[in-house]
Amino acid sequence: MQLVLLIRPVWRQILVEDDFRERCMTWQGKLLHIHIAPAASYEMEELAQAQLVAGRGIVGDRYYLGTGTYSARPDVREVTLIEAEVLDAIAQGEPRIPGFKAKLAPEDHRRNITTRGVPLSHLVGKRFRVGETILRAARMNVPCKYIEELLGLPGLYEGLLNRSGLNCTIEVGGVIRPGDLILPIDE
Repeated sequence: MQLVLLIRPVWRQILVEDDFRERCMTWQGKLLHIHIAPAASYEMEELAQAQLVAGRGIVGDRYYLGTGTYSARPDVREVTLIEAEVLDAIAQGEPRIPGFKAKLAPEDHRRNITTRGVPLSHLVGKRFRVGETILRAARMNVPCKYIEELLGLPGLYEGLLNRSGLNCTIEVGGVIRPGDLILPIDE
């Protein structure tokens, strides 16, 4: 009986700590690259810094300017992100099904921001900080079949399925730069 009493408080403490960990994301990531294109199908240009405007997008980008492929369709794409880990996996042909293997440069995937250490698929509906800005993750991005034609890489569409990035709104604008930390906001 005495042994149970000694273990029970520790067991309760562990449950409380596990519950806390589940409710609070404790990751920390980094912004690696920023890219924009002035219009649909134009080459992506890498920036040393970018101005994000709440409710609009990245200054100079096709969706900020209203010249993107999907600009006429109301949806959230003020800023798009993709994980460098996805690009690493595609370069290795992972997962084995579909087994698509290709080396994609940061400008090839057509997302605005390349991250490392950020669990994008876990952020839908959540707010997070990128440098001095605050973004809200609206939905996972769906790859476009056109990217295969644009890059001359048949199979890329399937290779990006379920890991094509994240579409976000900008809640607080500001300047972002490669190297900026990306951090969760506890809500």
